This record gives sequence, C-alpha cells and structure tokens, in this order.
Amino acid sequence: MPDLLVELRSEEIPARMQRKAAGDLKKLVTDGLVEAGLTYEAATEYWTPRRLALDIRGVTARSRDVREERKGPRTDAPQKAIEGFLRGAGLASISEAQVQSDPKKGDFYVAVIEKKGRAAEEIVAEIMPGIIRGFPWPKSMRWGKASARPGSLRWVRPLQSILCTFGPETEEPVVVDFEIDGIRAGNVTYGHRFHAPQAITVRRFEDYVEKLEAARVVLDPDRRKRIILDDARNLAFANGLELIEDEALLEEVSGLVEWPVVLLGEFEEDYLSIPPEVIRLTIRANQKCFVCRPQGETEKLSNRFVITANIEATDGGREIARGNGKVVRARLSDALYFWKTDQADLPDLGRLEDSARKLDLDLAKPLDQRMARLDHLGVTFHARLGTQGERVMRIAALAKELAPVVGADPAAAVRAAHLAKADLQTEVVGEFPELQGFMGRKYAGLQGEAPSVAAAIEDHYKPQGPNDAVPTDPVSVAVALADKLDMLTGFWAIDEKPTGSKDPYALRRAALGVIRIVIENKVTLGLSKWANADLLSFFHDRLKVYLRDQGARYDLIDAVISDESDDLLLIVRRVEALSEFLSTPDGENLLAGTKRAANIVADAEKKGTRIAGAVDAALFEADEERALFDSLEEAERFAGEAIAANDYVKALSFLAQLRQPVDAVLDGVMVNAEDEALRANRLGLLARIRSATGRVADFSKVAG
Repeated sequence: MPDLLVELRSEEIPARMQRKAAGDLKKLVTDGLVEAGLTYEAATEYWTPRRLALDIRGVTARSRDVREERKGPRTDAPQKAIEGFLRGAGLASISEAQVQSDPKKGDFYVAVIEKKGRAAEEIVAEIMPGIIRGFPWPKSMRWGKASARPGSLRWVRPLQSILCTFGPETEEPVVVDFEIDGIRAGNVTYGHRFHAPQAITVRRFEDYVEKLEAARVVLDPDRRKRIILDDARNLAFANGLELIEDEALLEEVSGLVEWPVVLLGEFEEDYLSIPPEVIRLTIRANQKCFVCRPQGETEKLSNRFVITANIEATDGGREIARGNGKVVRARLSDALYFWKTDQADLPDLGRLEDSARKLDLDLAKPLDQRMARLDHLGVTFHARLGTQGERVMRIAALAKELAPVVGADPAAAVRAAHLAKADLQTEVVGEFPELQGFMGRKYAGLQGEAPSVAAAIEDHYKPQGPNDAVPTDPVSVAVALADKLDMLTGFWAIDEKPTGSKDPYALRRAALGVIRIVIENKVTLGLSKWANADLLSFFHDRLKVYLRDQGARYDLIDAVISDESDDLLLIVRRVEALSEFLSTPDGENLLAGTKRAANIVADAEKKGTRIAGAVDAALFEADEERALFDSLEEAERFAGEAIAANDYVKALSFLAQLRQPVDAVLDGVMVNAEDEALRANRLGLLARIRSATGRVADFSKVAG
C-alpha cells in the first residue's frame, strides 16, 4: 500500500513548540485522511529546529465509492417541502428522485446519492493547504511582500519549502501537487544550513532520512537526544568528570540543533565558591549547557561544562567553547556579586527597626534584614489578604499552634516561619525565582540558624507536585501545614475558590499538599478547627482523588467520608481497614448482615414508621431478640475500645460477630409486628446495628 511523506521546512522553530507542532501535524493530516474516506496503518511524526516531518504508512490508494439513500417527503407533500428536499439532496429536479411505497405511509421520494471514490493524492492535495493555513501555532508571523495582502499565510517563522510525496514502495512515488502563497509542494528538501545547504531530491521516507543524515541533519528527535547524552557522558568521563544529567535541558537542546556536536567549556575555579545550584542555573539559563562534577563527588561541581553545538567546526570547536566560556564567566560574575551582596548588610537598616521588633528579627543577621525589608516595603501578597509581612505573622501564629500536634518545638517553628519568605528579598532569588526556599535555607545556615529552622525555610513549600517528597522534620511539617492552611482559609474567606479548570492560586495543590503531609507523616489533625464546611468538603474532594490514585475503591471512600469527617489520617485508616476486612469471610458476613438490617430500617424511615430511639429489653418476646441485644452490647463495647485505639480492623471483626444473631432475628421474628410498640422496638434494635457499624463506615454505600 502507498506511503505518504510530508515535510514543512522553515526558519528556526522555537524548541518549546516543536514536539506539540509535530503532534498537531500528525493529527490534522490523519484526521483529514480518515474524514475523506481513507485509512492508514501507522503514522509517525518527526521534528528538528527547521522542519516538521510526517511519515504515514499503508494509506489506501483511493477512497471508497459511497451510495446513500436519503428519504424525502411524501409525493403529495407541499411544494416547499419538496424543494427543501431537493436542495438538501443536491438534486436538480424531482425527476432525479426515486419513488418508494410504504403500505402504511404511502408513496414518498428517495434520493439516491452516489459519490465515486477519489485518488488519495487528490485528497491530500485538497486537505494540505487548509491544514497549513490554519495550523495552530501559539504565535505566528507573516513575512515578505505577500504579508501586505489580507489572508496571507502565517507560520511560526517564514515557511521555506514543502515536500509531499505519495506512492507504494515498489513504484516511483508521485509529488502531491499543491501551492500556498507561492510555495509549491515538491520532492526537494535541504540539509544542514551550514554544512549542506544544497537541494536534495527524495522519493520516500527511507531515502529522505538517509539523505538528510548525509547532509548533517538527524531527523529523529529521540536519536538526537541519545547522541547528545551519550557523547556528553563520554566526553565528561574522558576528562575525569561526571555529567549532571538534566532531562528538561536535554529535551530543549535537542530542539536547538540538527547535527549535535558536544564540546567542553571552562570557567575559572574561583566561581566554584557560588552554591552549585546557582552555578547550574546560571549556565543552564544563559547558555543551555550541562554542568559536571569530579568523578566520585556528590555535591562539588567542576569548573568545566558541556556545550551542544550545531556544527562540526574546523578548529575542533575551540572557538565555540571559548565564546561560551566568555559568556558563562560574565554571568557567573553577576551570580557571585548577587551571592556576596545577599550576605552583606542592607544600607537602610535604620528604617527596618519597627518591622524587626514586630517579627522578632535580629538586624545583625542578613536574612533577618531581608525579612524586615519585605515587611517594611509592604509587599502585597493579595489585595484582599494583606501584605507578605502580615501573611508571615499569620503563618507564624499557626505554626506555633500546630507545633505540639506534629511534635515540633514551637519556638523553632515560629523562627522558621518568620524567615520563610525572607529570601524573596535576596538578589539571587530575584534573578532565579525557582531558587526560592533553597537560598533561604542556604543563607539561614550561613548565619547560624538551627538545622531544623534552615530546613523548614526550604521545605515549607513542599510538596510542589505529586512526585515531590513531603517534609518530614517536625518543624518543616508545622510551617508547611501553616503555610498551606493560611492560603486555603484566606482564599476561602474572600470567596476566591477554584472553579472548573481555573485555579490561579494553586489551591488544589495546596490542599493535596496538606493531605500528603498529614497522611505520610501520620499526623492526627482535626481540620474543622480552621476549615469551614465548604473548605472541608473541598478537602474531601481532593482526598478522594488522592485515594483513588492510590487504588482505593470508590464505594469504600464514599462509605467512610461524611460531611463532618475532619481527620484525614483517620479517614485513610478507615478506608484501608475496610478494604482489608471486606476481603475476608468475616467481612462478607458483616456486609451482608448490616445491609440486611439497614435496608429494613431505611424502608421504615421512608414510610414514616416509628422507630424507637432507645431499645427497651422489657418488650422482647423472642429469644432471638435478647440474643441480638446482648451481642450488640458486647460488640459495641469491644468495637468502641478498638476504635478509640484506631484499630479499625479489630473493631470490624467484633461487629462481624453480629451476622448470626441478626439473621436469627430476621428469619425468626416478625419485625413489622402489628403491635406498634413491638414494631418500633424491633426496628430500633436493627437501627442500633446500623449505628454501631456506622462508626466505621456507611455500609449502605458499599457495593456487593
């Protein structure tokens, strides 16, 4: 079957857009083929900084013939109805329609519409101009003389050539002929713009890839990544170094080159006094280069870095390495200045004394000075939630309150909270916002803060995503919970809650952070002290998502969570216990017995039948009633003790012993007795079963 090859070659496509653009091209073309009645076996997209390519295998040579019968109005219908039918069916006159008869409905018109199949290359030529003109670039431009015309082509960068061939492997493929704004599709592409800018004539995908490779273009982006990573590792190793790998940077640099050539650059060792993270970010952000460390080191960096060039230079890359080193040195010089400035006194200390007193800060310490300045400047956190300084005071008060709950020293928690946002006023964080927290920890250590305080300054932001670790040190836990609870309660107070997919303040992430911190650190915390009913419901929704991601059953989660549930850890323990217990024979017994009793009580409630609030043993007439009553008394006592000890499996095992006496009552006693008092008492006895098991879960919501 024929294959289709498409290439759209342009000036440089931004690296961040390449992967999505190639995927968009595949979807648009394959959808267009299918909509036109063609099928295909496989489609693969490729991209480089200067081209998007698409290889579609096993395309049907023609679309199928289509025959459609479209039913119309009765033959005696009004003329306007008949005219509308003709227009819709594309018929010139009613004589082109057929008449069919129905024994019940009489005679009616039918239009038989036949569409002949079309050649695939004709379909491709028809759909491609619309795809290219309407391509969903996030940003695009017009260029050249044609840009003055309304409706002229827009592309991410000037589009330079279009390649489009179609045909089976055993035959010479044809060029699919179409034209857009003076660019006509052909079978010609061009190689590397420096090494091999000459025209290349191609037939199908295999020789397209082969000829591009010979022209210094590696088409496959994953192969470019492997080349860069393998060569960088080997170059580092050969020089006694170890490459510090960075997947995001690797993805980016593979989108900057068509012919990757790895080189080694160098800067002065004096700059190694800067924290490694700052060096790494400086080199990454400014030069898109990888950093290295000496073999065997875990923290210390080397003064050499890995460059990914796009050419094989005649001098072996010495000038490229020298140029990159020059830029890196200039940027590291700035970073060194920022690093030293952040450890020096601020020039306006006299104006910071009020803020220092308010937040119990020591103006002899650089980080305290920065926090005092943050408060003094009145930097806004949110127009309706006050300044950063006011927020820090709220976090400190809340951290002090939470400290005993999580086993932290209250004074250390308050100190950490007071310094938590101080690095927002540092030069390094101003240059690299992603180092917020990390630099605070670094500067706190330099000024002699306790390790737990320094750690909390960095860790209170965690977790920042589902794969991020949660803080575990008690001081960090207290400040992290305080930070997130302040966010949530504050925005709920001003009615700025997430809606649909919109969550500008990352409140879902904050709630999930609270959930993970509490659960993974086994913290028992009653959220209703801070969360109103609406916010508590929000926590429940996020907890459900979290538990489902962990593999918990939907029905068990719903059975355990009630509107009043405010201890997240206990909810999780109950779900785990319920899941474990219901997989046992005792669990099956408990579920069956409880549901049987609960259904009768629920039915009585719907009918408005009176149910005794307290069971009167004096009204028992049958031995089965007395046996169930005694079993309930015992099960409630032992289960209550187990629940108090948070041993829910044990509690459920006691409650499971009710199965036999419940069955005996339901099989041998008329619950809905004619005597109203007897009936109410017996229903009350069954309701007590529901109440006892309800301390662990609402079994009416459990499937099975």
